[in-house]
Amino acid sequence: MTTAGEQAGAAPIRVLVCDDQILVRTGLVTIIDAQPDLEVAGECGDGQSAVDLARRLRADVVVMDVRMPVLDGIEATRLLAGAGVDDPVKVLVVTTFNLDEYVYEALRAGASGFLLKDAPPAQLLHGIRTVATGAALLAPEVTRRLVGRYAARIRPTGGTPHDIPLTPRELEVLRLIADGLSNSEIAGALVISQETVKTFVSRILTKLSLRDRVQAVVYAYRNGLVT
Repeated sequence: MTTAGEQAGAAPIRVLVCDDQILVRTGLVTIIDAQPDLEVAGECGDGQSAVDLARRLRADVVVMDVRMPVLDGIEATRLLAGAGVDDPVKVLVVTTFNLDEYVYEALRAGASGFLLKDAPPAQLLHGIRTVATGAALLAPEVTRRLVGRYAARIRPTGGTPHDIPLTPRELEVLRLIADGLSNSEIAGALVISQETVKTFVSRILTKLSLRDRVQAVVYAYRNGLVT
């Protein structure tokens, strides 16, 4: 499969690496810079520096640690990619802490993905490339578990399906996304092709002005489409 940077004329994906542990940060920089389709735009050791540098360096993706001095990674993510941010930057949170609370807070702050630092290099690189395309990096079962666990925090807005600008079929697909089904599972459930599912997902995200599937899941809970 051809990566984004390997396509003819495509510029490399610019990555800002933010981690307060210099050995970890150096390792991440080395792995990323060795890829022909990726380029390390800069590095820093605290969340405030990440916020300051991300736009100045025109980073496409920020690889962000959670626990850091000055400003933690969750708040830095919120300032870079949270609700109401003009031209949000894509953030991939990479941490040693495998806690649901961190994952949920990172996604709610606007992160596009979440990885553990002990993930193999190939998974890190795949994660960067994935979020750079605008997709979310969370397996459907993780989405189901996290959003389901914290659904009580996502209060319905009071809207009804009649207020949502989707066709009945698109609403059906959105509910299945919120249930944690992958594209292939949705295709099987509705007896349609995966390409058709991809088209529906794209339409849903466009109509609702959502960035990725994770935001779609939260939208579905907030609007009472799933309980």
